[in-house]
Amino acid sequence: MTAHWNEVGWPSVMPESPDERAAQVKKLHLEKTDIFMDLIDEGVIPLRPGVLRLVDEAIEAGVRLAVCSTSNDKAVSNLVSTLMGPERAAKFQIFAGDMVKAKKPAPDVYNMAVDEMKLDKSRCVIVEDTHIGLSAAKAAGIKCCVTKSSYTGGEDFTGADLIVEELGDDKEGGVTAETLASLLG
Repeated sequence: MTAHWNEVGWPSVMPESPDERAAQVKKLHLEKTDIFMDLIDEGVIPLRPGVLRLVDEAIEAGVRLAVCSTSNDKAVSNLVSTLMGPERAAKFQIFAGDMVKAKKPAPDVYNMAVDEMKLDKSRCVIVEDTHIGLSAAKAAGIKCCVTKSSYTGGEDFTGADLIVEELGDDKEGGVTAETLASLLG
């Protein structure tokens, strides 16, 4: 929220002082997370097309997986476990906004994942769906595939290594592990 409002302007109902703004943003993030977790638990929010297919393909190929989010660890873990199932969730390492000093568009969460998983950035590909996420990926020096969403379709994705409408449930027409590996050169 902070990065977004710093870019587009702060709503007039937000406090003026930086400390009060930070407190209000934290409160709003917690409320948003609670609502989002309820919607996930109720099955209202599904995964986007192709996510499970691509995750299964990556697991089968032995690709190491992580979720790097601006949300908190509890929310991200719940999301992955509920929407992907515990067996898939066990294959992921979670890196969340409450684990780093600066949230996206800062690269901190991606740098933490690379460092803790002992990965080579030149062999990583990030799948993102927002301009802020793309900015974080590029600031970390990592290739990035952007999947547009109904919320972010109008954002500027200049600099993305690949931009798609969705990952696609059909392997023949969708993004595959091979597609992502081809971004590595």
